[in-house]
Amino acid sequence: MKKLINEPENVVDEQLLGLAAAHPELYLNMEPRYLCRKNIPDGKVAIVSGGGSGHDPMHCGYVGYGMLDGACPGEIFTSPTPDQIYACAKNVHRGAGVLFLVKNYTGDVFNFETAAELCMVEGIQVQCVLIDDDVAIKGGEGTAGRRGVGVTVLAEKIVGAAAEAGYSLKECADLCRRVNLNGRSMGVALSSCTVPMAGAPTFVLGDDEVEIGIGIHGEPGVERMCMARVDDLVEILVEHIFSDPVYIRVVRELNTDTGQWEDVQLVSEPFGEGDEFIALVNGMGGTPLGELYSVYRKLAELCEERGVRIRRNLVGTYISSLEMQGCSISLLRADAEMVKLWDAPALTSALCVPECAVK
Repeated sequence: MKKLINEPENVVDEQLLGLAAAHPELYLNMEPRYLCRKNIPDGKVAIVSGGGSGHDPMHCGYVGYGMLDGACPGEIFTSPTPDQIYACAKNVHRGAGVLFLVKNYTGDVFNFETAAELCMVEGIQVQCVLIDDDVAIKGGEGTAGRRGVGVTVLAEKIVGAAAEAGYSLKECADLCRRVNLNGRSMGVALSSCTVPMAGAPTFVLGDDEVEIGIGIHGEPGVERMCMARVDDLVEILVEHIFSDPVYIRVVRELNTDTGQWEDVQLVSEPFGEGDEFIALVNGMGGTPLGELYSVYRKLAELCEERGVRIRRNLVGTYISSLEMQGCSISLLRADAEMVKLWDAPALTSALCVPECAVK
């Protein structure tokens, strides 16, 4: 696999330096490594996320007005460290607290929780909300629960707009939790990806094979099958999403009054007839936009057949896995408040919603 890189160990730093050079409205700190927006208003809740690099444009591409105030990039497919997250939170804090949006991977969860504790010691109010929308993972014994994937992007847009509109830390956290509980995702890989330091594909797929339910780091899916027509693959993904039953899990959340972690039971109800959605058809890094629109065509047809309505959509590569070929579908059951915040203006390097957007 050929890549536009120099030494593999410098890939993340060089890409971040390029991003910052292209977007002077952003501030890049290299030690520890984090990216934040300049000119954050006083009294605004700060929204921070992060994770392993290699998923561009997430998360650094969503730093800016109306989305994230800061992002913490780890090495490729590797969680950011607590000192990165803590330093970023201190930089973007403007007196109203900090909300961490955390994809449900063991390293991310542990490191963001540690950073949250450091923030609390400093007197910074902080909340952590997990994103766990990947229906390929059924939960249960031997798993850390569902992975956080495409709904992360939807949450960053909606909650970022809420913070811009003056929502409190508790209101932002409650909204983010509601977005997560109403979001489900499923993906398919047509090829693997190659981590620069590894120099070899993460997994091997035959020329006539696809992997259903793949993770964004090359984790195994739920089924390996022969390559099929796009309509057939979309039907499989949509069936997984709509047949997903009620999902109950226990997560740890920080009580800002006591400073203690508490176990909280969360329940995601299945989708049903009459639901309205924000839909994301996402490319995994190596999929042409035209193919993604073909996926959306079939998704819209299947939703109409099921008696549900797509109110808003986003089609393109928004959370990738390096150069992997494939796609994921995310559906967010959206109420009027979510749709209003989705329509709110945003200006980031990877996603721009103008004030006069026609819906």
